[in-house]
Amino acid sequence: MLNNVLASIIGYLIGSIPFALVIGKLFYKIDVREHGSGNLGGSNTGRTLGAKAGIIVSVLDVLKATIAMTLTHFIMPDAIVYAGFFATLGHCFPIFANFKGGKAVSTAFGFLLGISIFITHQPLTDFILPLISFFILLYITKMVALSSMLALLIATLGLWITQGATLVPITFTIITLIVIWRHRSNIKRIINKTERKITWM
Repeated sequence: MLNNVLASIIGYLIGSIPFALVIGKLFYKIDVREHGSGNLGGSNTGRTLGAKAGIIVSVLDVLKATIAMTLTHFIMPDAIVYAGFFATLGHCFPIFANFKGGKAVSTAFGFLLGISIFITHQPLTDFILPLISFFILLYITKMVALSSMLALLIATLGLWITQGATLVPITFTIITLIVIWRHRSNIKRIINKTERKITWM
């Protein structure tokens, strides 16, 4: 029980690091929260600061969950899932940025990377295939939000098929639901056919 609590705290604090805010202010003198959607995520960073900054922030946000899970693996391996889950919550509600963060897509993929390395040992099916699915869907739909949600739903289904009713798929289902809830404004725009589409792919 104590290990789960400690892992949750570690995950939350690492997940709370607002890389979009740090990079925006440090290198561009811009607060990304004042532009676009106002979210501290890779997509809004890319729209505000450019593709390079957006990619860097997305990668760092992925690594937040994976690093939290890696650190936990070495000191309390039975609590890895808690570290990854709370890293996702930290990204959404960061204590270092007034509890206003991103939409958790990148950290969800970081969770997938972490569990594929330390728990399921199936990086091809649990991380790489969902990532490839995202880019295929993005090529087809041209909508980042829709592609993200569908890719995570595919990953969720895959985990239930391969892992059964265990902690990993149950936890990732909650993460996916959080991501969908965080995208509720995007869902309305998708339904109304007003969602922004990318032009670079």
